[in-house]
Amino acid sequence: MFTLNTNILSMIVQNNLRGSQKAMQTAMQRLSSGQRINSAKDDPAGQAIANRMTAQIRGLDQAARNANDGISLVQTAEAALGQVNDNLQRIRELTVQAGNGTLSPTDLAAIQDEIDQRLDEIDRIGLQTGFNGVSVLGENRRVHIQVGANDGETIAIELQTIDRNSLGLEGFRVVAGEEGDATESPLDTLDEALKRVDRQRSQLGALHNRFEAVIDNIQSTVVNLGAARSRIMDADYAREASNLVRAQILQQVGFAILAQANRQPELVLELLRQR
Repeated sequence: MFTLNTNILSMIVQNNLRGSQKAMQTAMQRLSSGQRINSAKDDPAGQAIANRMTAQIRGLDQAARNANDGISLVQTAEAALGQVNDNLQRIRELTVQAGNGTLSPTDLAAIQDEIDQRLDEIDRIGLQTGFNGVSVLGENRRVHIQVGANDGETIAIELQTIDRNSLGLEGFRVVAGEEGDATESPLDTLDEALKRVDRQRSQLGALHNRFEAVIDNIQSTVVNLGAARSRIMDADYAREASNLVRAQILQQVGFAILAQANRQPELVLELLRQR
């Protein structure tokens, strides 16, 4: 139906032009940003899901760094315990040597002096070994490492004091003197000390392996979450390029039709005049 006061066809064409203009702008924005969702209005549900995934990914990235710090702490403690073990092994060797009845009192005093020096070194190692301000062998303490993106996802590291007293070697002597009597069953005493160090080193080694397993799992999870987020957030370049071309064609055709629609009232008037 033709009307003179209201050009219905022109209004329809203009409305379609607004739609194609919007589609063209959307396609251009997605192609330029590389993202399908540039604001919440593009996909409210998808944006919320992707945002939660982003929080998980960022949390897991930090958790992996935490786990690496945990490995560093464990390595520091294990290396220090290795030095303690070396000193204990040397003390045990000296203790066996002290059982040689052919040694003179001067020889035994020299052996005891080295043993005392080794015990002092064990105390120093326990007191001074630390990681980022955390004493790893100077006191009994529990250190929690966050290894996940959510509450409760932690690993506890049990740190134990290491010194001559905790190892049962306070007043350890292989020969009687002014400072005290010789230790009864000195080799058994040293073997117990070595066992304690071995147990602690084994626990730390197991923690090291656990942290590495956690990091491997985190990396796998981050890859999967990243891929899932990409499917939600990232633009499909082939599709958006096709959408852009389609919108451009619709605009070109729309403008041509709009020109014709705007001339329609004039054509009607001209026909009426001819009558």
